[in-house]
Amino acid sequence: MKEAIRRRLGQVADRHAEVERLLADPQVLARADRFRELSQEFARLDPIARGVARLAERERQLAAAGAMAADADAGVRELARQEIGELERAIAADQAALSDLLVPEDPLDGHNVFLEIRAAAGGDEAALFAGNLFRMYSRYSERRGWSVEMLSESRGEHGGYREVISRVAGRGVYARLKFESGTHRVQRVPATEAQGRIHTSTCTVAVLPEIAEVESVAVNPADLRVDTYRASGAGGQHVNKTDSAVRITHLPTGIVVECQDERSQHKNRARAMALLRAKMLATERERAAASRARTRRLQVGTGDRSGRIRTYNFPQGRLTDHRIELTLYRLDAIIDGDLDDVIDALAREHRAEELAEFE
Repeated sequence: MKEAIRRRLGQVADRHAEVERLLADPQVLARADRFRELSQEFARLDPIARGVARLAERERQLAAAGAMAADADAGVRELARQEIGELERAIAADQAALSDLLVPEDPLDGHNVFLEIRAAAGGDEAALFAGNLFRMYSRYSERRGWSVEMLSESRGEHGGYREVISRVAGRGVYARLKFESGTHRVQRVPATEAQGRIHTSTCTVAVLPEIAEVESVAVNPADLRVDTYRASGAGGQHVNKTDSAVRITHLPTGIVVECQDERSQHKNRARAMALLRAKMLATERERAAASRARTRRLQVGTGDRSGRIRTYNFPQGRLTDHRIELTLYRLDAIIDGDLDDVIDALAREHRAEELAEFE
């Protein structure tokens, strides 16, 4: 374990002991607001403090076992060797768990998200790839028990989507999908390519946390232009009968959102406003993240090379995530929604980068 992390753990343990003393102070007990504040801090620090104490005890036991390993009795040395192995494994697990506890939790990790996928370079093939990506995330959501609700779609001329916006709801959605924002590149031979040449196309993906109105950024109604229009879709008795679709433009920033999935204009407006707030919050977070990223190698969710984060190479069955130099040769399974290996690797690297800030 790095010395900087040990120092930080020691500071947390010291603060835990200080808060524990304060909670027993009669003057603190007499102030309900102060007592509640300290109680909440104690609850946050307690798992780390207990882990630090457990680690210190195991390290003392390891030192004692090391002394036993020099005993003249061969039987004692063998027992010491076994104990050393067990303690080293337990200490490594304790250190990893404590390191994870030190990484600050993203307050938005438990939120639902708005998932936006847009075809970029590549024409019809890009639209088809956008359809592949939407299916990939939909299948991944099914695996995790999340729901996917379509908000807006613009179909490609030969299939797929020029743009598709959905809402993904469930436990820990943003924590898992927040690493997906950026430009996704596909390399494959289109069905219409007679010469068998590989084409390269791109799509952009944006993952925006859904936020409650009470915690959202302020939106001045005077800054909004609201347009209504008739929804387009696959047909049916409710299509093209009423102006139920809603488009909202935030004039100061130029952000435009729309929703046409619901039959009610009121519901579409509510969905569009929620998406607008999510986009405004994402803009603020990206501005703050950009300043931090100047001193960090990993740029989760933006990536380098104009935002290109990942390449899907179909002829080789290969997926490459350029942010962490991850390469997997199981593209068919990944496109079918088996994304955990990719997302787990990104989450581990993200934690490592967060821990590096203690140095």
